Amino acid sequence: MNANNDKPGDKQADRRALSSGARFYAIQALYQMEAAGQSADRVLREFENHRLGAEDEDGAFVPADETLFAQIVDGAVNWQSRIDQATDRGLVAKWPINRIDPVLRALFRAAGSELVGLQTPPRVVIVEYVRLAEAFYPGGREPKFVNAVLDHVARETRPDAF
Repeated sequence: MNANNDKPGDKQADRRALSSGARFYAIQALYQMEAAGQSADRVLREFENHRLGAEDEDGAFVPADETLFAQIVDGAVNWQSRIDQATDRGLVAKWPINRIDPVLRALFRAAGSELVGLQTPPRVVIVEYVRLAEAFYPGGREPKFVNAVLDHVARETRPDAF
């Protein structure tokens, strides 16, 4: 997940990769919670014990910052109502968050968790989650959609950062 062409052993690149991995897994965990109706505690345990840092089916290793992963998932659960309301205001009126694709919904909730609870710089949140949308929807229009909605959400939740 080193899309920045960073040099191996670069500490800043290593931190970026761990953060990207945490975000990637958080989206998956939030999706799983909704799809399977599982609690945050159960999904967090499963990811921490079996998925974080494990090789995927292609043998790729996706490192992750376990603390950031848990903070994103916990924040998405704790702030879900506020995140969903802000996201709804960034969506077309006829398509509230409950009607959009569940992966996008998980992505918006993870990003919202960072904007509302973790106070991650908005530009970082937007860039990172657009990049993840590109990974989940290669060649699709979703990354532009994610960019527009997250820009709206960021400006609403963190106007001081703009």
